[in-house]
Amino acid sequence: QVQLVESGGGLVQAGGSLKLSCAAANKYAMGWFRQSPGKEREFVSAISWSGGSTYYADSVKGRFTISRDNAKNTVYLQMNGLKPEDTAVYYCAARTPSMVSASTLGYEYAYWGRGTQVTVSS
Repeated sequence: QVQLVESGGGLVQAGGSLKLSCAAANKYAMGWFRQSPGKEREFVSAISWSGGSTYYADSVKGRFTISRDNAKNTVYLQMNGLKPEDTAVYYCAARTPSMVSASTLGYEYAYWGRGTQVTVSS
C-alpha cells in the first residue's frame, strides 16, 4: 500500500511561485494532476521513476518543473509565473512499481494523494 501526501500549496499572487512536494515511494513513476470545481481532472506533469524522463501539459510548459529525489522519497513540482487559471487542487499520483515510465494518462496511476490547494489571485 502506498500513501501519498502533498504539501506546499497556498495562496499566491499572479506571477508568483510555489513549490509542491509529494511524499512518495522510490521506484514509482509519478505524476501531478489538478482539478478545479466544476472541471475535469487534468494532467499537469509526470516523471519516470529515475527522473530521466519528464512530461508537461502545454499549459504549464516553461513555467513548471517536475523533479524527484528518490533518496528522500519525494517528488516536487516547482511552479513559476503562476496564473489565476492555475488555481486548483493539485494531486500527486503513483504508478505501480513495475510501471517505471512516465505517463500523462490518469487511469494509468494506481495511487493518489488527497491533494493540496493552490490559489492564484489576480
